[in-house]
Amino acid sequence: MASSRVRLLLLALVAGASLLACSRNLSPVVGVSCSRSGSGSTLLPTTYTDALSSAGAVPLVIPTVRTEAEAQAVVAALDGIVFSGGEDVDPAWYGEEVWNETVEVDAVRDSSDVLLARAALAAGKPVLAICRGSQLLNVVLGGSLFQDIPSQLPSNIGHSGTVHKIGLSGESFLSRIYGPDSLLVNSFHHQAVKNPAPGITVIARSSDGIVEAWETDHIWAVQFHPEKLLRSGDSRWLALFHEFIASI
Repeated sequence: MASSRVRLLLLALVAGASLLACSRNLSPVVGVSCSRSGSGSTLLPTTYTDALSSAGAVPLVIPTVRTEAEAQAVVAALDGIVFSGGEDVDPAWYGEEVWNETVEVDAVRDSSDVLLARAALAAGKPVLAICRGSQLLNVVLGGSLFQDIPSQLPSNIGHSGTVHKIGLSGESFLSRIYGPDSLLVNSFHHQAVKNPAPGITVIARSSDGIVEAWETDHIWAVQFHPEKLLRSGDSRWLALFHEFIASI
């Protein structure tokens, strides 16, 4: 049963990706992880797919996967992958108990995203991790999170529905695209990287010390939402997606 589902899923992904890529002159196919509704339906804001399409990629919405084999099959059909925003990451994945009532998780999505992340890392596929995606990849690589910024860092500058500056440090994908100066970004989160995983390089922080971006050889991770900034009319953020696609 499981093997049949893997074959069907892979065939659907490969067939759909191939048809779309051919129609776009062999543009890279980039998968996007998703949230789920209460009834289990796949949910994804069109801001992600629109940004990728505008940057020249063929976006492919990834359904929930259940096994390592399924994740490997999906990742094999992709040129790159975006881990999108959404629910909190269950603290059990980094060895902690739930901090308070603000922590809301989806165990099915967590399991699927972890499987996909491990498969992408093993295959060396380029990854763009946004908001929850940044947190998830940090956890998969061995880091931990602030579960609730307001209660764990009371002196924070405000990260829920706000706009603030981030300071860049050193040579990075952000500084190569936007220069070394600070950037004005949006903020829609109450969790964030606490202990950065071994091997990652933190490249941006807000003034209260919260990690706003990090990278590895194959991962670009941002805590903010460039796809929302692009949708709101700030066209400079299309360059981030252009450069990610160019790196594939």
